[in-house]
Amino acid sequence: MNQGIKVVIYPVTDLARAKATFQKFLGVEPYTDSPYYVGFRVGYLDIGLDPNGHKVGMTAYYAVDDIKQSLQSLLDAGAQIEQEIKDIGGGGLIASVRDADGNIIGLRQSS
Repeated sequence: MNQGIKVVIYPVTDLARAKATFQKFLGVEPYTDSPYYVGFRVGYLDIGLDPNGHKVGMTAYYAVDDIKQSLQSLLDAGAQIEQEIKDIGGGGLIASVRDADGNIIGLRQSS
């Protein structure tokens, strides 16, 4: 089941600068702060900053109950793998595909 967008990740070139910008703009402290990812939680939405992300814009991650099934349905519809299923810790899994128009669609399964 698709639960809607729960995570938005922005690729950044300067993590410290982006962290300061989003912290001031959102008015909250990061819930996670590491050299490879900074995450903010605002209401039901997680906003992440990724210094190693792709350079075409932000990626929205749809919360799904079964990441394997959701990924397969996108592949069956003609999407191409962008990132294989990856364990992000705490029982969470992510994956992403690129659709026929080049848009990246992210999937996230919580524990």
